[in-house]
Amino acid sequence: MLLAVSPARSSSPKTDSLWRVLKTELSREETHIKRKEEKILLLRRQLALAPAGKFGPRYELLSRLFDEYSSFKFDSAITNVNRMIDLSKQYGKKDQLIRSQMAMGTVLLKSGFYKEAFETVSLIDTSRLSKQTEHEFLNLRAMLFAEIRAYDNDAYFSKRYYQASQRDYRAAALIVDEAELEKTINLAFIPDKKKKPSVEFYYWYLLSKHLSEHDIAMIATRISHAYADDDKRLLLTLAAINDIRSATKETFAIFLLGQEFFKLNRNNDAYICIREALGNAAFYGTRNRAAQIESVLPLIASRLLEEKQHEKDMVWIGFAVILLVAFVLFFQLVLFRKQFLRIKINELIIKEKNTELEEVNGKLWKSSKIKEELIGLFFKTCSSYIETLEKVKRKTQHNIKLGKYQDATTVLGNVQIQQEKTELYNTLDRIFLTLFPNFVSAFNSLLNKEDQIQLKEGEMLTATLRIFALIRLGVTDTETIAKILDYTVSTVYTYKARVKAKALVAPELFEQKMMEIEFTDDY
Repeated sequence: MLLAVSPARSSSPKTDSLWRVLKTELSREETHIKRKEEKILLLRRQLALAPAGKFGPRYELLSRLFDEYSSFKFDSAITNVNRMIDLSKQYGKKDQLIRSQMAMGTVLLKSGFYKEAFETVSLIDTSRLSKQTEHEFLNLRAMLFAEIRAYDNDAYFSKRYYQASQRDYRAAALIVDEAELEKTINLAFIPDKKKKPSVEFYYWYLLSKHLSEHDIAMIATRISHAYADDDKRLLLTLAAINDIRSATKETFAIFLLGQEFFKLNRNNDAYICIREALGNAAFYGTRNRAAQIESVLPLIASRLLEEKQHEKDMVWIGFAVILLVAFVLFFQLVLFRKQFLRIKINELIIKEKNTELEEVNGKLWKSSKIKEELIGLFFKTCSSYIETLEKVKRKTQHNIKLGKYQDATTVLGNVQIQQEKTELYNTLDRIFLTLFPNFVSAFNSLLNKEDQIQLKEGEMLTATLRIFALIRLGVTDTETIAKILDYTVSTVYTYKARVKAKALVAPELFEQKMMEIEFTDDY
């Protein structure tokens, strides 16, 4: 579940992104608490159904209940651990009694009951402890000395407690070899900064060890003491997220995170953290933590009030400035309004003229492209005919000089005028359809369906289409069209009249619509 909300493995974890996750988890805190309470209720029902005469099942359920309560509710944790102690005494189970007494000492230590914690620890029979239990006992007592040292904060007594704490830690280390996890955690506290692992290393290390959310929170909080600034905040934010998810109310991480935000003048974020820490302390019943938190909360609250007052003052100053600027702008707007309207009118006129120019330029460009193609066709055709005439002339002259009049007649007879005309028309059709590829379909769309022109296989344009093709190219004179196509003027008039009579539009509008058939330069 952690990985699902963590930054991508390929990038470094960012404190700000984790802070957003933390705020999301704060909004879901009641859901996590409800899940914890449902788990506790299930264990209590199982305990109520456990056989009264059997030590093992009852002790195991009491132990699991204590584990749930130990970081959730102090009074319930104390009640359950006392039942564990009584049950162990009743059945004469010395190992379980020692475990229960150590559990009692741990929960008293967390809650600031240092005197009671020492009394409980002093009652533990240390004469027959296993190596592992002795290791845990010495670590517990060392933590107790360390907590009292921090609480007293006195030059004389703190030194004594520090020495006692270090003595117990060293003794514990000699009894049992440290586990791989403990060794890795201790690397954070080595003096050599070059050998010290980065915070990113610990971030991914904790997520990859398949630890419980509560364990991740405790270890991240512990390691945070070895780092500063953003590194420290990242670890504390990670710890606070997991504390909320595990419904841990006996937590110090979010309080420490609030202090870090307070140092950065991120007072809103600091207030969120300290308020949550105070609520956790009240929920759990941690007296020492509540006292610490209550000493910091007024400082943050007063700074927030100062910020709010400053913001309020700045709003009023801003309002006055805006009002003054508004008066100045009002008079300027009155002066500029007429000029603005004049400019808008001129812009509209210019826009209309530009549109007209664009239309004219478009028509000129199309006309230019058409003329280029027609001029090219003209020169190509003329060149071909001149070349043909030159060949015929040379052969004819040659035959006449030699007196071969029959051969001269044959050469002249080989010139097929009709075939040349057909070739010319085909060339004209091909060029035209290159310029207007959709001419036939567009032309037919102006006619009734039954009157539309159907081309034969291999045919490009019919006589009718060729007449209107010339018109679309700009050849509008009927006599000129007749000469180009070798028709009479009356034939051209007849073709035009016949088509217009079948058109879907009025005859006088037909040629106008036909001239709107689009030219294309995609060739």
